[in-house]
Amino acid sequence: MSIADLRKEYTLAGLSKKQLDPDPIRQFKKWLQQALEVVPEPNAMILATADGTGGPSARVVLLKGIDERGFAFFTNYDSRKGKELTANPRAAMVFYWAQMERQVCVRGDVLALAPAEAEAYFKTRPRGNRLAAWASKQSQPIPSRAELEECMSQVEARYSDDNIPMPPYWGGYVLAPKEIEFWQGRPNRLHDRFCYTKQPANQWRLERLSP
Repeated sequence: MSIADLRKEYTLAGLSKKQLDPDPIRQFKKWLQQALEVVPEPNAMILATADGTGGPSARVVLLKGIDERGFAFFTNYDSRKGKELTANPRAAMVFYWAQMERQVCVRGDVLALAPAEAEAYFKTRPRGNRLAAWASKQSQPIPSRAELEECMSQVEARYSDDNIPMPPYWGGYVLAPKEIEFWQGRPNRLHDRFCYTKQPANQWRLERLSP
């Protein structure tokens, strides 16, 4: 079988406008709660960014917060995504929940979270993750795995107790959405798509899109 022959019919459910909450953040929380029951890692998302010339890049990161401000995630500011968000503070996110035949696409502006908020989250991370934030120069070339593990050993020796500070180059972002699209797979590729678009005074326009 060739890649061109791979296809799946989407038959689990449909989606109508009357099923959707007027507020897309509340609607996302509903879908996320449902995904928690059947999707192994429902907060995994594709984050797409672009550099100052418009050159795109994408990777999978983890959503770590959702509130009225938008979608929060954390990273090394010196990573590729961090540098691109400094040059071009706009991004897109895609959540794909195959088990539910659903996806959510988000576009908007990205703002840095306050250091105190990032530090509060950093303290909740497992010890190994906090140490790794010091050991890894994210996105930078390294000569070998052995050197990375040696850096980790040095950091473990430096912070022998659990009092591990947050690196100055590490923190969080929140994507403030301008558009949020909810997609439900349907047979024959006639999918249900609904897009919320931000309007003045924090209102949202909801429209059905052609598949």
